[in-house]
Amino acid sequence: MNVELFSLGARARVHAALGDPARLAIVDALTLGDASPGEIGHDLGLPTNLVAHHVKVLQDAGLVTRTRSEGDRRRTYLRLVPGVLATLAPPKPAGAERVVFVCTHNSARSQLAAALWRDRVGGPVASAGTHPAARVHPRAVKVAHRHGLALDPAGTAHVADVVHDGDLVIAVCDNAHEDLTAPGGPVRPRLHWSVPDPVRAGTDAAFEAAYTDIADRITRVAPAVGAAPSSSPDRNQHS
Repeated sequence: MNVELFSLGARARVHAALGDPARLAIVDALTLGDASPGEIGHDLGLPTNLVAHHVKVLQDAGLVTRTRSEGDRRRTYLRLVPGVLATLAPPKPAGAERVVFVCTHNSARSQLAAALWRDRVGGPVASAGTHPAARVHPRAVKVAHRHGLALDPAGTAHVADVVHDGDLVIAVCDNAHEDLTAPGGPVRPRLHWSVPDPVRAGTDAAFEAAYTDIADRITRVAPAVGAAPSSSPDRNQHS
């Protein structure tokens, strides 16, 4: 595929082309198979002139191409250009040797994120804090246990002792992100997840909400960094 299709301008043209309901319907129809413009017009109830207009827009955006029929040479068929729809996704971050989740105290959000990543995705993962607490918060241990995950109550660490070159650092709280991105910060996170601090609320519901937020984000982000999250949300959830 033409490398230019991966540019922001080309992706914007594809998005714009798909912004019309009729063009989106044409792309939907061509996802499963090829069709002539006449067949598209018949199936979608569009007049010939509108089909021609929409097809031209889709062609200009690089989404659709025409091929000549091997039977009736007067007829053409429309087909989707392979892979163009995949370019709508943002570029993947550069590869990382390990994922490191960071929050302020390394006592709840970063611990849950690392445990979830380890369980659902696998591969090297760690957590750390900008101002680590002495122990993992008991409610974090509790919510992890409820979802079949294990946390070491004493397993907190400082970011300077954990993060190395080549790590994908994900700040899972605002304070840690702002500390790390300040001038002279020890490391700059590549991603920031603004997960509310459950310790402030101090309730089981707040910790459960943080767990759910992080789990949803891992499901979205893991494929973008070349990992495949497990399809099973919890291996051993119980009350």
